[in-house]
Amino acid sequence: MTILCIETSTLVCSAAICIGGVPTDERISLNQANHARMLPQFVDELLANLTRKKLRVEAVAVSAGPGSYTGLRIGTSLAKGLCYGWQIPLLPIDTLQILCAGAAARMPINDGLLCPMIDARRMEVYTNLYDVDLQPQGETSAVVVENEDSLLSASGSQHAAVYYFGDGAEKCQSVLTQPKMHYIAGVIPEAKYMGMLAERMLANGYQGADVAYYEPFYLKQFVAAPSHVKGLK
Repeated sequence: MTILCIETSTLVCSAAICIGGVPTDERISLNQANHARMLPQFVDELLANLTRKKLRVEAVAVSAGPGSYTGLRIGTSLAKGLCYGWQIPLLPIDTLQILCAGAAARMPINDGLLCPMIDARRMEVYTNLYDVDLQPQGETSAVVVENEDSLLSASGSQHAAVYYFGDGAEKCQSVLTQPKMHYIAGVIPEAKYMGMLAERMLANGYQGADVAYYEPFYLKQFVAAPSHVKGLK
């Protein structure tokens, strides 16, 4: 299938066209909180190139979270609008699984656990554990990383190696000091890694999310802080 992939869960904003799970065209902006401006431009460029090839989008994959509340809302809104207008499937993909796909593409990992981390400020991260087939081994949660035990609990203790990565991982290096802990630098969530995951979902019989009612997985609900301006509440 020809799938438009959208990833906006962190400061990185990216979109890609994947055909049969293989990325054929990508646009990406690194470390800039301007997703609302960049994403529509990226998608326009990708669709224009696709039209020149006389191809059309057959599904839209979107990063499902966890991650930035605002970023996820921007990506989801655009994806839902396209799916509604074109009457094609909406395929939400676990953001942490996208990070795992990026880590696996960076270096072969044949044994152990993958531990993607998305920064949730201070020493807290959004994380889960995945096997080498990118399957989750537990529930995604927000964890304050104090040491290996706080991160892995019993589920990781029997594994010889644990690979951790993502924008929340670098700050954890000072406390993750066991020999089995291996940090992988430079792994970011990118749309180009979503095509293979989307194809896997479709092959397993997934028909797509309900476009009208689908919401991203924020993990933590957004809470507006009270205004400090005198006279406002």
